[in-house]
Amino acid sequence: MPGLSPLRAFASLVAAAVLGGAVAVGAAALLGGFSSDTTIVTQTAASSSHQPVAAGGNMTIGDIYRRAAPGVVQITSTIRGAPSSFSGQFRSPPQQALGSGFVLDKAGHIVTNYHVVQGADAIKVSFSNQDTVTAKVVGNDPSTDLSVLRVQTPANALTPLPLGNSDRVEVGDEVVAIGNPFGLARTATAGIISAVQRNITSPNEFTIDHVLQTDAPINHGNSGGPLLDSGGQVIGVNTQIETGDSTGGTGNVGIGFAVPSNTVKNVAAQLLRTGKVDHAYLGILGQAITPDLAQTYKLPVGSGVLVAKVTRGSGAARAGLKAGHTQVVVAGETYVLGGDIIVALNRTRVSTIDQLRDAVAAHQSGDKVKLVIFRDAKRTSVRVTLGRQPTSPQG
Repeated sequence: MPGLSPLRAFASLVAAAVLGGAVAVGAAALLGGFSSDTTIVTQTAASSSHQPVAAGGNMTIGDIYRRAAPGVVQITSTIRGAPSSFSGQFRSPPQQALGSGFVLDKAGHIVTNYHVVQGADAIKVSFSNQDTVTAKVVGNDPSTDLSVLRVQTPANALTPLPLGNSDRVEVGDEVVAIGNPFGLARTATAGIISAVQRNITSPNEFTIDHVLQTDAPINHGNSGGPLLDSGGQVIGVNTQIETGDSTGGTGNVGIGFAVPSNTVKNVAAQLLRTGKVDHAYLGILGQAITPDLAQTYKLPVGSGVLVAKVTRGSGAARAGLKAGHTQVVVAGETYVLGGDIIVALNRTRVSTIDQLRDAVAAHQSGDKVKLVIFRDAKRTSVRVTLGRQPTSPQG
C-alpha cells in the first residue's frame, strides 16, 4: 500500500463508511507512535514565561510562538520490552515514542493524540523550562485519536492554551503549528488552512469528521501538538500527514490533518468527567445517492443514504433496517441497491454519510430516534435505539 508509515500507517481511501465507520484519506500516516529506532534530540529551552495566551487579534508568527510555546510539551511514551520466548528471563529493549501535547488548564491536564500514548507503560512530559515529570492517563478516546493526561505541577508553571472555535475556520486562514518533530523541541512552522471538512481514519478505524487540512509543515513527533490561528487560539490537534509516497517514505509533502478544536472540547470534557467517551452508534454501512445513480436506476428519491449493510446486533438490526443485495456500477463506483434509503433522522434531513454521522453523533447511546426511510419505493419510518460504538467497525 503506497506511502504507509512504519509508525502505525493508515488505510487507503474506501468508498463506503460504517456509521460510526471508517474513511481514510490517501496514504495518511500518524505523526507519532512506537518505533524501534526512535531518535531523541537534545532540547533547547523555549521562553520560560508563563503568561496566559491572549485570544483574539492578528499576531505575528513570532508573537504566537512566544506566547504559546511555553504551553506546548514534549511527550515520551515507553513500552517495556517483551520477555524472551526461550527462558522468560530476558526482555527485548524497551520501545519509546515521541510526540507533542499542550496544556489544557491550570490543574495540569494535557491534551495529546491517543496514538502517542497507546499501550504505554510509562509517560513523561517535558516542559519548556526542561522540567520533566511523570504523567498519568485521565482517559483515552481512540475514535477521535485524543487523550487527556495529567501531571502534578504547580499551577504557576503551567501555560494553558485557549481552544478556539474550529467551525469558524475558513480555507486560506493563516495558521502556526508548534510541536516536536523528530524530537526537535517546540519547533514552529506556518502555513494556511488548505481545506476543511476532511475525513481521516482513527486508530480503531472509525472516521474522524470535520478535520482541518493544512500545508504548515508537520512531521513525526508533531502528533498531539497544537495548530493555532492568527489570534493564538488552538483550532486543531495535529494528527496525521499525507506521505504521497509508494516507497514507504514518511516525510511531509505539504498535506497535514488536525482534529478540530470543537471535537477536542467535547471529547476532553467527557474524559475529564468520566474517563471515557460515549459515542452513539447506528450500525450500518452506507453510501450516498448521486444524481447519476438516482436517474439511472429510477430511485424514489434523488438524495439520501443507501443501506448497504446492517451490523449484526446493532440498533439498526434490532429495528429491522434492511440492507441492499444488488450490486451496480455507476461512473466507476459500486453501489448496493435494494435496501432501505435513509433520508432523515428525526427532523434532520440527510443526503450524505457525513450528515448521517453528524446526526447520530448529536445523540447518546440509548437514545431513541426516528429514521425516515424509503422501502420498496414507499416512504415510511422506523424507531431505532442507538447503541454504544464498539471498539472497532468490525465489532
